[in-house]
Amino acid sequence: MNLSSLLSLRAADGKPVRVALIGAGKFGSMVLAQAQRIDGLHVVAIADLDVGKARESLQRVGWPEERYEASSCGDALKTGKTYITSDAGDIFDCDEIECVIEATGHPIAGTRHALGAIDSKKHVIMVNVEADVMVGPILAEKARAAGVIYSMAYGDQPALICELVDWARATGFEVTSAGKGMNFEPRYRYSTPDTVWSFFGWTEEEVRQGDFNPKMYNSFTDGTKAAIEMAAVANGTGLDCPDDGLAFPPAGLQDLARVFRPAADGGRMARSGLVDIAASQEPDGREVFNNIRYGVFITFKAHNEYARACFKQYGLLTDPSGWYASMWRPFHIIGLETSVSVLSAVLRNEPTGCSKEFRGDAVATAKKDMQPGEMLDGEGGYAVWANAIPASRSLDLKALPIGLAHNVKLKRPIRKDQIVSFDDVEIVKDLDVVNLRREMENRFRPATLAAE
Repeated sequence: MNLSSLLSLRAADGKPVRVALIGAGKFGSMVLAQAQRIDGLHVVAIADLDVGKARESLQRVGWPEERYEASSCGDALKTGKTYITSDAGDIFDCDEIECVIEATGHPIAGTRHALGAIDSKKHVIMVNVEADVMVGPILAEKARAAGVIYSMAYGDQPALICELVDWARATGFEVTSAGKGMNFEPRYRYSTPDTVWSFFGWTEEEVRQGDFNPKMYNSFTDGTKAAIEMAAVANGTGLDCPDDGLAFPPAGLQDLARVFRPAADGGRMARSGLVDIAASQEPDGREVFNNIRYGVFITFKAHNEYARACFKQYGLLTDPSGWYASMWRPFHIIGLETSVSVLSAVLRNEPTGCSKEFRGDAVATAKKDMQPGEMLDGEGGYAVWANAIPASRSLDLKALPIGLAHNVKLKRPIRKDQIVSFDDVEIVKDLDVVNLRREMENRFRPATLAAE
């Protein structure tokens, strides 16, 4: 990569890359922690409904107060400081801002923010995978039509997995599977915001001192975040979600190629070309040796005996046959790396991963038996978890995406572990986003269904 060199040229010309952040939570704080150290990158504005929280985030990561006392975007541009606002519209109205990082984690708000940025001709770095998995393909199409980039956020796992998949394909290998590591046991599936901290092993004092959101962390625990991210990877790479959802097979580094190969060759995948999760816990809670809890991986296959021999000669970790090998990245540090996406979009006009098609979906699935009149509370809540399934199956079931499963009322009874459909709920709010989702479903309908 030559992003730092390209940025240095911009800085030398007195033309800093001008970026804005929407959402000053954990991810946003991590972005800000590094942005202050990058010469030539100017955070012109930060938008958060709670401006006090935005100021606390800046203080937490060490920004001097005098650097964020700008009174407007215009003032920030003149002084090199940062403007804090509760209105994202201030960002869209500022022509000089080139790129917007959407980091709210709220699928409805994130969708609207992405549309606002695209309409104002700004690149979008979509940290908000919740929105991306719901309507990403059509947002990317609208961005292309507007002449701007719509990108996954480097440092978050979907973008890093897309990078590994691209590496394998660019070098001529068949990608047999891709995914990430994760701390997961089957019992975690029904975790709630009340129980989540016990699964992390944190004390109440540690939780109080951190900037932790219980619903967000519960979405990690119950598998919802995994479903969202793996469906997004499917949409960005052309790989598929398993028909019945993610299986979370336990696997350490030494077993990635063995486990994530097709069942016909002794692995755990139904076929080649699927996404899934390498669990870092056995079903009984024992920790997997050499697990990749914080990493991402792909497995790929040699196409002939010569390539297979090279795998051995150059030290790749392979399955017992030697035909399948694994490549991994042992860590992801999310917002601390997201500047790579900003600079790639602005300086190279390239995304770091992008939803190209509607291939996978993250659908709301009941955590318990529920009756008409009960409310769904969305990602990481008490009522539903997300399952990653093929888009074709989602459309057949009229499945409700997890991003639209917040604050909606059931009108039919639902059984535990049943996928919730649009027909099961009353949706009376956020119809603009619902309509965009419908447009995406029709516009990017999988070919097998489009022919019907």
